[in-house]
Amino acid sequence: MDKSASLTGREAFFEDDEIIVSKTDLKGHITYANDVFLKIAGYTEAEVLGKPHSLIRHPHMPRCVFKLLWDTIAGGDEIFAYVVNRCKNGDHYWVLAHVTPSRNTNGDIIGYHSNRRVPDRKIIEGTITPLYEQLRKKEESFDNRKEGMNAAFNDITELLESKGVAYDEFIATL
Repeated sequence: MDKSASLTGREAFFEDDEIIVSKTDLKGHITYANDVFLKIAGYTEAEVLGKPHSLIRHPHMPRCVFKLLWDTIAGGDEIFAYVVNRCKNGDHYWVLAHVTPSRNTNGDIIGYHSNRRVPDRKIIEGTITPLYEQLRKKEESFDNRKEGMNAAFNDITELLESKGVAYDEFIATL
């Protein structure tokens, strides 16, 4: 991400029939990005290949949700998650991400694959945005970033436990 680009507050959109696809290695460095990814994020292929996927991380995205995502896929499971990303120019875009581990012929995880689709606006506005704002405020209430992330992670974990569902099931029932 171009650190000098400020947030514009403008939302970018992609079409319902488009799918954003990227692949990463085990450390989250981009090994593949399709044309839809490049178009919406505003990067060239040369600018993203080998770079951390966090290149498109929006600062309003709660870190605890990424912890949940990474813990899930590193454990060998898939996950669906709503994510707000940042474009190179400071715009943002929402996705419903489906992230899965990629495996070799021995079954070892060798990287990760993500397909992102256009999310449901009613769910973004009615549930996800308020939840993410609450989690982000919790994260920011701590001087230590890691402690804040862990506290917000505990909050989301407690929410899921109170509903008796995993994050994927929570997302699917919205």
